[in-house]
Amino acid sequence: MTNPNIYFIDVTNRDGVQTANLGLSKLEKTIVNIYLNEMGIFQSEFGFPTTRHETFYLQANLELAKMGVLNPIRLGGWVRATPADVETTFKLVPGIKHLNLSISTSDQMINGKFKGKKDKNDVLEMMIDALETAKALGAESVGVNAEDSSRTDMDFLIKYASAAKDHGACRIRYCDTLGYDNPFSIYQAIKTLAENVGLPIGIHCHNDLGMAVANSVAAAMAAIDGGQDAYINVTVNGIGERTGNADLVSTVLAVTKSKGFAEKYQLGRPIDLTKAWRIAKFASYAFGVPISINQPGVGTNVFAHASGIHADGVLKDPSNYELYHFSEIGRGEPELVQTGTAICSGEYSGVSGFRHIMGKMEVSFKDSDEAREILELVRYANVEAQKPLVEEELLFIAKYPQIAKQLLTLKPLDY
Repeated sequence: MTNPNIYFIDVTNRDGVQTANLGLSKLEKTIVNIYLNEMGIFQSEFGFPTTRHETFYLQANLELAKMGVLNPIRLGGWVRATPADVETTFKLVPGIKHLNLSISTSDQMINGKFKGKKDKNDVLEMMIDALETAKALGAESVGVNAEDSSRTDMDFLIKYASAAKDHGACRIRYCDTLGYDNPFSIYQAIKTLAENVGLPIGIHCHNDLGMAVANSVAAAMAAIDGGQDAYINVTVNGIGERTGNADLVSTVLAVTKSKGFAEKYQLGRPIDLTKAWRIAKFASYAFGVPISINQPGVGTNVFAHASGIHADGVLKDPSNYELYHFSEIGRGEPELVQTGTAICSGEYSGVSGFRHIMGKMEVSFKDSDEAREILELVRYANVEAQKPLVEEELLFIAKYPQIAKQLLTLKPLDY
């Protein structure tokens, strides 16, 4: 038997877009998936297959997977643990292969959300029915989520996870939904779960008490100490409900750079941190949320030194005051800012200006008709995003116009 490892599941396109007052266009969600794939992330929880406005986006990304653009990353949908939702999933997105089924397991949520209409046995039966339905309809992997795990009775959590294992789940997701855990409590809970259930464990931590990254690292240690693979859930820049989730870059840095950690707890798939800067910058622009100056890896001040002692030390040897080099994060290139005449692509752009913009990115068109066809897609993408497109988006549309057309298709479906 191989030693257990750590993998990353990014939930930006599911939990991140649920953040109040924030959101991403379907094209922006796709660009995020491309970056995640390039980084080496195991799986993207790329959307909600029962939400009808996601249908064309999900299908388009599955097509990109078939084309090899989104490969080897897995694309997983998030679904409530009900047979009806699973059936709707395969009706709207028949090509989907990976799912995470979720239902509340704590007494607080069972009583507070179901209002006496369901008990723990009902929750258990709903999960099993949904899981069996997903497997029967062709899901290749199904993870089962226990919402509010950190406030769930451990005996019931073990029973719930064991039932998921018995009925074909590939892993159980421990959800610290309210950020209630601390590194010590989550370590004990995850190790108990791993040893008693014998199933790989997903770790989903929120940052309500500022410990999402620390809890995720402690939980990964516990899963591996308990003999199971750990699947840490993260979001780009920590964007998520309320105070957010475990930040992707911070968590990767923690498991690869913290004292002695990587010597014992290893990654199951290499992570290319040189992509960190670009994905963080893109997500910041797409969400409209500035990166904090002290955010690990990508913040403005991470490699900035003002005090004399620090500046002198860094000039002599950066390792004196920097735990990792800026080039490891993909930083170091100058950022160019247009200060003269600027031609932007927008929903009212003309073909001449558009060809000028694309020419600067070394993209040419065979004739004016092709340029107008791509421009029309760019216009629609601007209408959807309601902000200028960045280089990654323009290049994507030029390279994959038919996929872009599918991403930009938003129409109510017949019930």
